Amino acid sequence: MSAVEAKLAELGLTLPDVVPPLAAYQPAVRSGVYVYTAGQLPMVEGKLPVTGKVGAEVTAEEAKELARTCALNALAAVKSVVGDLDRIARVVKVVGFVASAADFTGQPGVVNGASELLGEVLGEKGVHARSAVGVAVLPLDAPVEVEIQVELDR
Repeated sequence: MSAVEAKLAELGLTLPDVVPPLAAYQPAVRSGVYVYTAGQLPMVEGKLPVTGKVGAEVTAEEAKELARTCALNALAAVKSVVGDLDRIARVVKVVGFVASAADFTGQPGVVNGASELLGEVLGEKGVHARSAVGVAVLPLDAPVEVEIQVELDR
């Protein structure tokens, strides 16, 4: 077990299976020392636990937890390409998309769910640049979607 996966276990989390693509793309690709993930939905065992807009059908607190799940799915996608999460030198960038009700402006707080998980699991290596974007709708009516870019150490 890698040190990253041991940290996940310590937090009571397990790395899920990679979420299969919904269309014509790969869950993650490597280019040189970087791995880019596709946008990861908060799928749990092949299903979205919640659907709808944040600030309407979904609370900001629920969406923050869903963003954690997205980050966990993103780590699984990275592992599928590199085999060992201990190869992550740092998370470079996180982009979070939040399907938002018209008056919802708390996107940064929602995407904190992903950022905080990466920090808990990777420590200083999890500190990253980030965008948190409100959108009208996401695939499958998901409340949140997260993609990450990581740099490998070798």
